Amino acid sequence: MSQKVLPGQSYPLGATVYAIGVNFCLYSKHATGVDLLLFDSENIQEPSQVISFDPQWNRTSYYWHAFVPGVRAGQVYAYRVHGPFDPTRGHRFDATKVLLDPYARAIVGDEIYDRKAAIGPGDNCATALKGVVVNSQSYDWEGDRPLHRPYATSIIYEIHVGGFTHHSSSGLPAEERGTFAGVIKKIPYLKELGVTAVELLPIHQFDTQDVQPGLENYWGYSTLGFFAPHRGYSSRKDPLGPVTEFRDMVKALHQAGIEVILDVVFNHSAEGNHEGPTLSFKGIDNKIYYLLEENPIYYSNYSGCGNTIKANHTVVGHMILDSLRYWVSEMHVDGFRFDLASVLSRDMAGQPLEDPPILWNIESDPILAGTKLIAEAWDAAGLYQVGSFIGDRFAEWNGPFRDDVRKFIKGGKGMVPPLAARLLGSPDIYPQPNREPNRSINFVTCHDGFTLSDLVSYNQKHNEANFEFNRDGTDANHSWNCGVEGPTTDPAIEHLRQRQIKNFLTMLFMAQGTPMLLMGDEVRRSQRGNNNAYCQNNELSWFDWTALEREKYLLRFTQGLIHFTQSLKVFHIEHLLRVTSTWHHEPHVVWHGPRLEQANWSESSHSLAFTLRYPDAREQLHVILNAYWEMLMFELPVLSSHERWHRIVDTSLAPPHDFCYPEESPTVEGYLYPASPRSSVVLISREQL
Repeated sequence: MSQKVLPGQSYPLGATVYAIGVNFCLYSKHATGVDLLLFDSENIQEPSQVISFDPQWNRTSYYWHAFVPGVRAGQVYAYRVHGPFDPTRGHRFDATKVLLDPYARAIVGDEIYDRKAAIGPGDNCATALKGVVVNSQSYDWEGDRPLHRPYATSIIYEIHVGGFTHHSSSGLPAEERGTFAGVIKKIPYLKELGVTAVELLPIHQFDTQDVQPGLENYWGYSTLGFFAPHRGYSSRKDPLGPVTEFRDMVKALHQAGIEVILDVVFNHSAEGNHEGPTLSFKGIDNKIYYLLEENPIYYSNYSGCGNTIKANHTVVGHMILDSLRYWVSEMHVDGFRFDLASVLSRDMAGQPLEDPPILWNIESDPILAGTKLIAEAWDAAGLYQVGSFIGDRFAEWNGPFRDDVRKFIKGGKGMVPPLAARLLGSPDIYPQPNREPNRSINFVTCHDGFTLSDLVSYNQKHNEANFEFNRDGTDANHSWNCGVEGPTTDPAIEHLRQRQIKNFLTMLFMAQGTPMLLMGDEVRRSQRGNNNAYCQNNELSWFDWTALEREKYLLRFTQGLIHFTQSLKVFHIEHLLRVTSTWHHEPHVVWHGPRLEQANWSESSHSLAFTLRYPDAREQLHVILNAYWEMLMFELPVLSSHERWHRIVDTSLAPPHDFCYPEESPTVEGYLYPASPRSSVVLISREQL
């Protein structure tokens, strides 16, 4: 490597590979000096070369930069940044700490990393994480492109990359379990299940030590680098391995017709509050990157995780946008789910903005124009924007769908009117004219909360394993244990639980909107009542692949529902259905109760039926939802003389009769259907041959 260092340039930020070397660039407005550290290998304790940036030659405005000839992809590097340590003014510079480049494309050192050393006084070089120079142009994508599948034909499957294949029952070699390579091996399962997109819990490099002693951060909502795939999810151990393996996974999923959506965490970082470690942003320019309280010693905490990223600062906003562009243009992902997205609407004083710059920049960016943008439209400080999130492109996690469907199936009073709205795509929440109903992301369960099996098995959360005295996690579960708390050998209770699970699945897939299924719900994955398993990297959270045989009938039911709804045009409509009792050629819905066209909207009602009609597609469905604890007789719409109702779903029936594909579905005789207690029924009209 040549020792002659050139001034370099202020763009692009990060480490950029050229034919004869690498340009390094870092932004810091308040720094007085910057040192670039180059290491011969990832776990070496001291740098082989320290390059001190000259403020006269290596700084343009507030950008510190240098071009180092001879450096190549794979080079390990980090920074020390000099400046005042004065928390009373918001400054936390500490040149004894080795810092990650915010733009690092790969991060190494997790084997030696010590979070405590980044908190306490003194030099932490021997235990610090470092970045790796990546040449993004060296990968052969073989013509791959993002899929750009419309929401209307999407089925989202939320998975944890580690937990999906970590279990020994996955049948994978030990080195591939819990990795991007492991996901590749399970693509046939995803295809058979019928999902069209995987939404990956955070795969940005995160701090596994950001948790109480004795536990491990599992979910990954503790970001260290917004450009680097998490090294723990790579079966490859070389410095550039995670980048290549992630790309291999994306390419393989695309070849199978499956999109990749990333759960991204731009609302906070792993550095925590004023007692947290100095890992990157805090030591580079604390005042720039974080929202601080009136007393700037302390961090504003709209994320509930100790700090809040100052997303609407110009430089920080550029970093967020650069990250999203990178994952789309160079890693080929298809979309993003924004964790606590409402945080991004807060200004630099923490107040909600009517027109937040970062969100509008994301909304209008041409590189992101074809991507899915999904907002978790609330934050941890009470800002709730479901139905009012900015822009025309953002879809939203529909929290009311989850809550109202749970309350209805549990048997709650007054739930028929809100349930009808949820089934229709929630026009009461999304009243905007011409809004596509499929931008409502419907879900009953997600990573945060009970699994579907636990939803019907527990009345209360059981989070004692998290070492927080069962105080963590929500108490608003709207769950019902069907008579016994936790596991039971009582066959009557087990049958009821299976029925309730199928009721939830039926409502999820019969509703207008884009359905999202939680990993393992199709085979009754349980967390033993833990509704906040963020720190449980063990069999409590992992997918147990032996369940495929144990719960083969529920898996068949779920697969059948997905493939059935995907085959019908009435579930692919990109506008709100008309509600009417008269015949129209365009798609429409008719509401009923046990009596035709007489829906019972009263407080005491526990049942609803509806007919979905798409005459031009020759599709007509009749759906009966009986959450009442007694059998109810439902009238069926009269068909033409050459048509008959055929039963697709009856959740009260034993497998395999609980789900039948149309071509094998039995005919329903007459125009009355006895709906069993707590059951769901789906009928389809078919011409008689």
